[in-house]
Amino acid sequence: MMTYVKNIGIEDIAPPERTCNEEKCPWHGKVRIHGFIFEGKVLKYSRKIAKVEIERYVYLTKYERYEKRISRILAYVPECLSNIKPGDNVIIGETRPLSKTVHFVVLSKK
Repeated sequence: MMTYVKNIGIEDIAPPERTCNEEKCPWHGKVRIHGFIFEGKVLKYSRKIAKVEIERYVYLTKYERYEKRISRILAYVPECLSNIKPGDNVIIGETRPLSKTVHFVVLSKK
């Protein structure tokens, strides 16, 4: 039986093989992706929330060098992508606030 998978508008990311019935899932629910899309490493994962670490480089004009900065972002993990573990690389996308501190959702595992 073929289930409906929504087109989230990002061509490089394939939809997951598993299905779910969650409203907070970007593939099978009503959540839309807009804004930033990051790739990062999962530090922690429990109770459908993953802590993702993102590394970026910022140029400092005064010293004419690059500085590495690290951000940790909380992201919601839908049931269809619940096979992630700490240490996995994932792609997360920005969405509406899903809770007090969660504004991102996991789109796929790399």
